[in-house]
Amino acid sequence: MLEREELKLYNRQIILPELGITGQEKLKAARVLMIGAGGLGCPVLQYLVAAGVGHIGIVDDDVVDISNLHRQILYSIADVGKSKAETAKQKLEWLNSFVELTAYEERLSIDNTVKLISGYDIVVDGSDNFTTRYLVNDTCVALNKPSVFGSIFKFEGQVSVFNYQEGPNYRDIFPEPPAENEVPNCSETGVIGVLPGIIGTYMANEAIKIICGIGETLSGKLFSMNALDNSMSIYKIAKQKQAILAPATANHTISVDREISMETLTNWLAESPDEIYLVDVRETYEFDDYNIGGVNIPLYELQESINILPIDKKLVFVCQSGQRSKIALQWTQPYLKNEKYSLKNGIRDNS
Repeated sequence: MLEREELKLYNRQIILPELGITGQEKLKAARVLMIGAGGLGCPVLQYLVAAGVGHIGIVDDDVVDISNLHRQILYSIADVGKSKAETAKQKLEWLNSFVELTAYEERLSIDNTVKLISGYDIVVDGSDNFTTRYLVNDTCVALNKPSVFGSIFKFEGQVSVFNYQEGPNYRDIFPEPPAENEVPNCSETGVIGVLPGIIGTYMANEAIKIICGIGETLSGKLFSMNALDNSMSIYKIAKQKQAILAPATANHTISVDREISMETLTNWLAESPDEIYLVDVRETYEFDDYNIGGVNIPLYELQESINILPIDKKLVFVCQSGQRSKIALQWTQPYLKNEKYSLKNGIRDNS
């Protein structure tokens, strides 16, 4: 139920026939997790808080740097050196006291991703690195949570909605992250200050549409724009894989992240090959192109293949970079009690 002051606060959007009181109540009941409180996170947070989203979590382990201020306009020179998550929380509470805000001063990782994301309805990903993007995507797929994606580069920006109403996810566009040395960041290439404001506002709008069930979202589409020449395009995304459902106990992360080196794996295979069961969770075309042996079960087919995995051998999951194999390790934990391991850094660093 909306309070009298809330009716005044949100009046200009409540009178929209597409939204109305019903839409505003949906916003108040919603729980949104914002990954990153930087360039994209700032405008997303400001507009979702102003719109009246009831509970918003903010995940960021970084502190404000003076070089952030030209594009992260939630902060000021007085905030340099302070926690982004906590500072954002304090300032957003001044903007709208009806919104409950939670600051998580930690970096999203394989150890906390399921615990954090499982408590929210929608994830908005404003991260600036591929490791986090794939981790967000894979966890949202596992937990069946929709996510709003945005990215920026120089003058260019992209927005999409993933894993919404059985739509495509991030891996349907980019199956595997590029090598770390192949992707420059804004500290190396630069970014125009207004760009995250444009893209972040677009992301907030997609989140509002998902919550209220109005309009047409960017699910199955990638919106791309260039602020330098004002060009805009929308590309269709084809769904390539069937999403894996989260196991019943997925809200509990595994306590030990068991990673082994290629040297250890090689020794195991030499000493007792019959005791090792190697599972390559990359896509079939990746496996066909290069592999180190074992059986190929793509990550998104893993759940339906659980019953073919042996329970009397050591399971070793491998992938290109070590990321998908760690997800596989976590997903199979509730079902298989035998020893399970992930190949550290994947076969890319060992080929």
